[in-house]
Amino acid sequence: MEEPYINIHQDLIEECRKGDSKAQLRIYKLYYKAMYNTCFRIVNDSAEAEDILQESFLDAFRKINSYTGEGSFGKWVKRIVVNNSLDALKKKRSTLPIEEKQLDLPDEPVRDYNEDEIQFQLQEVKDAIEILPREYKVIITLYLIEGYDHEEISEILKISNNLSRTRYSRARQKLLSIVKENRVKNTYIYN
Repeated sequence: MEEPYINIHQDLIEECRKGDSKAQLRIYKLYYKAMYNTCFRIVNDSAEAEDILQESFLDAFRKINSYTGEGSFGKWVKRIVVNNSLDALKKKRSTLPIEEKQLDLPDEPVRDYNEDEIQFQLQEVKDAIEILPREYKVIITLYLIEGYDHEEISEILKISNNLSRTRYSRARQKLLSIVKENRVKNTYIYN
């Protein structure tokens, strides 16, 4: 059996298990910003992200005795936030079929970039992610931004590992396509 993760906030976690509201507030303050960002990236609505976040922390404190110490407490809370965010998306959306066609885009040659180019390209990608269909946005967010692997994503989304990989591949191709289309549009605008 794997050794339990030694959490630097273990004393606060133990106080939360006893129902100490001051410890709960301290835990909330420690994890609020990171969890809000995770939630917002999934639901893309500030007010909804706040609501989901509040409910997620309430869930975490209600279920704190199920935290076994396997992995960090932050990762455990993040899983609750991600699941609640995805549940909120499921409740408010009507699922549209995802296109089955996979795009074949050539790889671009590698070159050196300066810091301004990197920041510009990062913003291009962030803007393109906002345009993606919801299923693609979720998988890109979970994989690229939140750092989940396909096994974890398949558990979270309740899909097969292969489907997670396929959706990610399609989402990545769609993201590249959007970035390229936007570059072409911007070239015409600025020239």
